[in-house]
Amino acid sequence: MKKILLASAIALFMGLNAQTTFGVKAGYALSKLNPNENDIEFGGVEGSFKSKSGFYVGALVEHKFNNKFAIQGEVEYANLGGKAEISLPGITVTEKLNLNRIVIPISARYYVTPELGVYAGPYVSFKTNNKVKFEMSGMNGMVDPNAVREGEKLVERYLNNSLKSTDFGLFLGADYNVYKGLFVDARYSFGLTNMIKNPVDGEKMKMNFFQLGVGYKFK
Repeated sequence: MKKILLASAIALFMGLNAQTTFGVKAGYALSKLNPNENDIEFGGVEGSFKSKSGFYVGALVEHKFNNKFAIQGEVEYANLGGKAEISLPGITVTEKLNLNRIVIPISARYYVTPELGVYAGPYVSFKTNNKVKFEMSGMNGMVDPNAVREGEKLVERYLNNSLKSTDFGLFLGADYNVYKGLFVDARYSFGLTNMIKNPVDGEKMKMNFFQLGVGYKFK
């Protein structure tokens, strides 16, 4: 009896293990910060938000229940955020707001075909650091580099003090197996959390981002 139970346990473990796949992924991220007003204030200066290009890298584990349904968990390092365009007399300053975060998505998956999977689920993200880079057009030669760096530090302190370190949202997407574990992946994530720590007069800001990348599942 013990041998039968042991053999059954081993068979069950091997069956579960055979349905579990590990992988890696990386790609392009396009993100934007979305306030509830068109303009938002940074250090007393009004600016409008635009999308910012970034990247992501990560790892995944997928468990298939059968040929159609699966669940997948991931851990990603993502360069997200947005751009704020500030207009001053004689110069336009574009502030690249790099909100570097650890993103943990968990999705329910459905395989339309053996190659094509569609999925959706929640994610949570955690701040690693905030970095700001100024790009200027106009009177560049008249701007002191030290003043530029001080301005970048000022905005970095503003982000660190004013934005929450944790963000929650939902995402949906699809991936397609190209060849023997190599796949392409596209998804859109939309934040549900108001990222402002202490909102005044109902101010809100959420972050949405689109990801397009490639990955490989080890089989």
